[in-house]
Amino acid sequence: MDVHGRDLRYFVAVAEELHFTRAAERLYVSQPALSKQVRALERQLGAPLFERDRQGVRLTPVGAALLPYARRVLADWEEARDAMERAKAEQAAVLVVGMSTSPARGGLLPAIRSRFTEARPEATLRLRQIGWEDPTAGLADGSVDVAYVWLPVPDLDRYTYVVVAEEPRLVALPQTHPLAARESVDFADLLDEPFLALPKSAGVLREYWLALDERPGGPPRIGAEIASTDETYEALVDGRGVCLVAAGNAPLISLGGVVTRPVHGLSPSRLALAARADDHRPLVLDYVRAARKVSSLVS
Repeated sequence: MDVHGRDLRYFVAVAEELHFTRAAERLYVSQPALSKQVRALERQLGAPLFERDRQGVRLTPVGAALLPYARRVLADWEEARDAMERAKAEQAAVLVVGMSTSPARGGLLPAIRSRFTEARPEATLRLRQIGWEDPTAGLADGSVDVAYVWLPVPDLDRYTYVVVAEEPRLVALPQTHPLAARESVDFADLLDEPFLALPKSAGVLREYWLALDERPGGPPRIGAEIASTDETYEALVDGRGVCLVAAGNAPLISLGGVVTRPVHGLSPSRLALAARADDHRPLVLDYVRAARKVSSLVS
C-alpha cells in the first residue's frame, strides 16, 4: 500500500498532541479535515490508530507500533529534501574561473566550457582576471573556485591540477635588439641581458620565468618588474629588458616594436587548470573533469 507523506505528518501530529484540535492548529488545517484524513489512513491500513472517547485520544497498539517508523520516514524525507535542495543550488550555482592570461589558445577555453555545460547546463561561469602579483590567480585567497595558472605555483601541494597546455618558452625582445635579427637564440646568449621579472610576490613563478633553475652562474639583472601584459609590452618597447614568454602568449606582446624568438636550452612552460585540493564540491570537480577530458584529446 502507498501512504502519502502528508498522511504520516497528520498521524504524527495527532499522536504527539493526543488532541485533534491542537494537532490541526499545529498543521494549519481544519479539525474536520484532519479527522477525515486520519480516518482515511486507518481504513487504508485496516486498523484504528487512535482510541477516541470522552476521556480524550489515545494511541492504539497499532498506532504505537507505527509512530517511531512514521517519525523516521518523515525525518529521512526532510534530509532527502535538504540534500536535493543543496544539489539544485549547486547545479544552478556560479563557478568563478580565475586567470592571469587568457587560456583561449587553440580553442581550449571554449572546449572546456562546452564540456562543462554539457554536465552542468544550469551553472553560470564567471571569468575573473587576476593580476600577476598572485601566481595562483585567486585560488590562494578563495576569490575564485578554479583557475588557469602557470606552473609552478607556491605551495603546489595545496592544489590539484590538470596540465592543459605545454608550450615552449620564447624570448621577447625589442625589435631593435641585436638578437632580434636571429631566427632563434641560445639561452646562453641571454645570460647578460637585463630581464623583466614578475613581482616578488609571485615567488617560485617569478623564478621560473627568470629560468633560475636553468641559468648557470649568478642571478639575472632585473631591468624592471611587470604585472600585466601592457606593462610587459611597454617595458620591452622602452628597452628595459627582455623576457621569457609562453608561445601561446606571444601574440599578446608581438605588436609594433616587439618580436619573439625561440630559445634553445629551456624546458617548456606548462599551463594548468587548478583547484584547491580540499574543495570537493561537485561543480568544481565537474569543471576539472571537463578540463581533463579536453586536455586528453589534444595531448
